[in-house]
Amino acid sequence: MDATALLSLPTRPENPFPRLLSRPGKSPPLAPSRRFSVVRSAISRTKKEETVEAVKTHLQDCSLIAAINYKRFTVKQFQELRRSLPESATLIVAKNTLVFKAVEGTPWEALKPCMKGMNAWMFVRGEEIPAAIKPYRTFQKEKKLEENDFTGAVFEGKFYGPGEVKELESLPTRAEIYSKLLGGLQGPAIGLVSTLQAPGRDVVMVLKAFVQKLEEEGGGAQ
Repeated sequence: MDATALLSLPTRPENPFPRLLSRPGKSPPLAPSRRFSVVRSAISRTKKEETVEAVKTHLQDCSLIAAINYKRFTVKQFQELRRSLPESATLIVAKNTLVFKAVEGTPWEALKPCMKGMNAWMFVRGEEIPAAIKPYRTFQKEKKLEENDFTGAVFEGKFYGPGEVKELESLPTRAEIYSKLLGGLQGPAIGLVSTLQAPGRDVVMVLKAFVQKLEEEGGGAQ
């Protein structure tokens, strides 16, 4: 092929769609499926952050956290259980990893043994612990959910395993504490000694109740 023939060869045609070419220094536009994946990931991350913050909010003024195995719970059962709880108790469903992220570095980190399986989380405010736990026991018995037991709880920084939660169900009520306290203080000295020889937690609760009672009486007298 001579030089004349080479010069007569057709040159490469110009791009008929110049706007489709990527601009220098910029990445090509994402495909629709890729854009949807990015948006979905951002939404998921936001929801996780909101869940962690919600758990942290529930930790405020919280006296007990208990984990319940809610596997095979129906939505109707879960809603019914929520309605049966007193106002001092809040029940939520959240992933173990998110709950642990919220409690990490706090006394509630003792919940770590519960971080497996599917859990619903009960947050209890105030000192009426049995009143918050017993409705679930009733619900559990009525619905025949023996396998859906407490997987653990933390009270006053101590972890209670599945077999130990019953100890929390037998804690004295405020009325019982008042009665025990007044009986110990107004009765013979041996009664006071008996009160002070009770388990440490009972003594603390008795004294706290007594102080609060004095404060209430003092406030009413003003």
